[in-house]
Amino acid sequence: MNKLTTLFHQRIGVPENEAAAFESLASILEKTAETIPFENRSIMENNLREITKENLAHKILEKKEGGLCYELNPLFYFYLLENGFNAKLATGVVFNQAAGQYAALGRTHVTILLNHKDQSYLIDTGFGGNLPLIPVPFTGETVSTKNGDFRIKKVKIEQGDFALEMKLKHKDADWRIGYAFDSQNLITNLNQLNEIQTIIAKHPESSFNKHPLLTRLTETGNITLTDSHFTQWVDGNVSKENVNKAKFDELIKLFF
Repeated sequence: MNKLTTLFHQRIGVPENEAAAFESLASILEKTAETIPFENRSIMENNLREITKENLAHKILEKKEGGLCYELNPLFYFYLLENGFNAKLATGVVFNQAAGQYAALGRTHVTILLNHKDQSYLIDTGFGGNLPLIPVPFTGETVSTKNGDFRIKKVKIEQGDFALEMKLKHKDADWRIGYAFDSQNLITNLNQLNEIQTIIAKHPESSFNKHPLLTRLTETGNITLTDSHFTQWVDGNVSKENVNKAKFDELIKLFF
């Protein structure tokens, strides 16, 4: 078994010799979401490294850190390739729920497109607490997981030709847009990922260069830590506590 796959299975708690099949992707995606946090510590600590397969594996699998979409999804993309899947990386534009419009930063979300038996699917391991936890078909069919309902809608807008829509469990009463993506605008060079990293890390309108953020799913919901609050969702119930620097460092060690 290839080194990255071995390290990946060690990180998420899957037997090292277990082959990844399409039928097992839901289980693997769920374990990934519950193990590897979506977090921006490298940006806040000004500790950015070039996006390469080796650097991603070292950071996330060996040092057991997390990352943002341009790190988490490319790592899973390399994992899929090692296991014989037909996968591509694509760019997308996140929908700003508060503003009711697509984010001004533009095409800075990185996601995965998978083709299996002539059917296209979206896979995402880098969208914070909004993860589908299962391949989402381009057919428009709704898929349901413990994190909520998800579907792909065909659109014809400046931001892309498809949109991921979601209705998160315990949080959303109605469908909302996660992001639009362009199935034809594929990432063909890792330099594109480094350009996205630079925008996310340096742009004044980026939400990821202001305060530390760590979040991951759990068996019963999700947890989110910032430099001011620790929020836990457990079976639909939410609790929130204030944190200081000492508590922040303690919670990182405990939960992330």
